Amino acid sequence: MAKVLVKGNEAIAQAAINAGCQCYFGYPITPQSEIGEYMGAHLPEMGRNFITAESELASINMVIGAGTTGTKAMTSSSSCGIALMQEAISAMCCAEVPGVIVSVMRGGPGLGNIAPAQGDYFQAVKGGGNGDYKTIVLSPSTVQEAIDLTYRAFYLSLKYRNPVMLLADGLLGQMMEPADFGEYPYKDPDVSTWALNGADNRPARNIVSLHMPEGELEQLSNRIFEKYEKIKKEETTYEGFMLEDAKLVLTAFGTVGRIAKSAVLKARGEGMKVGLFRPVTLFPFPEKQLNDVAKNADMVLDLELNQGQMLLDVRSSVFGACPVEFYGRSGGGMLTPDMIFEKVKELYAAINKTKVGVK
Repeated sequence: MAKVLVKGNEAIAQAAINAGCQCYFGYPITPQSEIGEYMGAHLPEMGRNFITAESELASINMVIGAGTTGTKAMTSSSSCGIALMQEAISAMCCAEVPGVIVSVMRGGPGLGNIAPAQGDYFQAVKGGGNGDYKTIVLSPSTVQEAIDLTYRAFYLSLKYRNPVMLLADGLLGQMMEPADFGEYPYKDPDVSTWALNGADNRPARNIVSLHMPEGELEQLSNRIFEKYEKIKKEETTYEGFMLEDAKLVLTAFGTVGRIAKSAVLKARGEGMKVGLFRPVTLFPFPEKQLNDVAKNADMVLDLELNQGQMLLDVRSSVFGACPVEFYGRSGGGMLTPDMIFEKVKELYAAINKTKVGVK
């Protein structure tokens, strides 16, 4: 299929339609409003369901209702809107209800601004709801990857009966790039063993997140964390760029990863052994893979559009194999290739001075 020029938000929406999304429930908020607009223009004419809900709380609870029937359902929002969904996301994980949540980040905290940011890493990966749970989190860096990971989000959500969050930022949502949609590449799992689709010919089922009998909730928690361990083993992905001999390894997710590539290429052009490690799954985080890379490096530099949220996972993964530094901007401030390159030069010089014993 030929590539088409498409905006990130609209690419996500069309990919969701291609993936078989039957229900979209959402509430408009910049910089992701085009997702809902696109779904509203196309789903009804296809005989599918579109509702502009009265709030983000209503949106995510509608996703729960659809998800319990095994129906592919999606919502989208941004930052402070996703914050309002946290209680329901916790309930989805407990009740093992599938659903896709698209978060297009804006500047924060609070209402913040509408500039691109990455300040919702904690919100997505660590979770703002109550109890022990994990949301599968996928982080695209290009419009093409946004399409591919939207397909993957629907598949993984049904496969593991767990909400999946596509975590992008305002830059990716608003930019236009050539991309190829292709066909939905997955064979979806059978949902007939658990979906609430009528009990005429089978015993009644229920899907709940309230477990009162003694020990029942602990058993559930142990079981779903066994599921998360399986997800870690089977679904963890990352991109490595010029890592083979890298002595300074940059870590970045999402759009910062693509920006960092330009800095890596410029550094390589000046003889510096620099590479990039970009997590694609933020949960599960590629801990072992980053540790393996860090063992052969002299330093890791973490780059983010926040005050250092993924940094905690980077440091935990590196686990003392080499020093870890951080460079970031927040509140909608953007890192540029030149800014990253200047930081790379500074740290690379420091590495070389340490090696030759210069203080």
